[in-house]
Amino acid sequence: MEKTHYELIILGSGPAGLAAGLYAARARIDHLLIEKGAAGGQVLLTDWVDNYPGFPDGLSGFELAEKMEAHARRFGLNTLTANVVSMDLLQTPKQLTLENGEHVSCNALIICSGARPQKLGIPGEIEFSGKGVSYCATCDAPFYRDMHVAVVGGGNTAVQEACHLTKFASQVTLIHRRDSLRATKVVQERAFANNKIDFIWDSQVIAIEGEKGVERLRLRDTAGKESTLAVDGIFILIGVIPNNEMLPLQLLRAENGGFIPTDTETRTAIPGVMAAGDIRSKEVRQIVNAAGEGATAVLAAEHYLNNLTP
Repeated sequence: MEKTHYELIILGSGPAGLAAGLYAARARIDHLLIEKGAAGGQVLLTDWVDNYPGFPDGLSGFELAEKMEAHARRFGLNTLTANVVSMDLLQTPKQLTLENGEHVSCNALIICSGARPQKLGIPGEIEFSGKGVSYCATCDAPFYRDMHVAVVGGGNTAVQEACHLTKFASQVTLIHRRDSLRATKVVQERAFANNKIDFIWDSQVIAIEGEKGVERLRLRDTAGKESTLAVDGIFILIGVIPNNEMLPLQLLRAENGGFIPTDTETRTAIPGVMAAGDIRSKEVRQIVNAAGEGATAVLAAEHYLNNLTP
């Protein structure tokens, strides 16, 4: 690696990272986008994207990621395939250490490392991902019109998404491992008042089964009794995990669950460091707002770089 210092480094190539890369390349900012795998992030695991503006017929997650990357490359996106294992953001310039022991530095950094859904870790979950197993009701609810689906979880997200699903599904069964929900009372009340939602308490899903797609769930209650529930899909909504293993503690706060708090312009508490996409502490995690945040982060970075002392 000949060049080791850049004005701007973008960490991650999900929708936020690719949008940031597009804006940085188009603005002719000396930049580098670092990604440890294929471009696209979690979008690559999305079977079908039906709600991204500009694609009225929908397209696969792979196709959308491919188009985003191609768009950025048209303006000269500069990338490096590598895994960042640690960083020092308090010195100038900011230092990033790669897994192979090499270092790169930058004046400004945009962190787009994303997040991943908390999984149940049960048989059938991986096999049927995108084939009846989903982690986002806002994304996939329209695919389950007039069907019976299950929701796993008991927090605000799970209960709110269960209510959202009733706009499409004929029946929603919420499965919770305890005998009461953790969601706030007003959210619970809406769910209890919805005649399309029924509840299975004190139970866990222990397997997801089917032929070409999800057909049934195997459940086990707290007494050890097992049963089967026929469904057309399952939404696992038990939380998301930030990809923050390489981040310094100065960026993170316990009350944010390991996500990075920022202001409305994506700026973190460390000058010259922005965060965009699912790694940000926020309520809504969608492809469209991640892309918008990536663009905002580059504009914030450009402003910071323009005001650095020469």
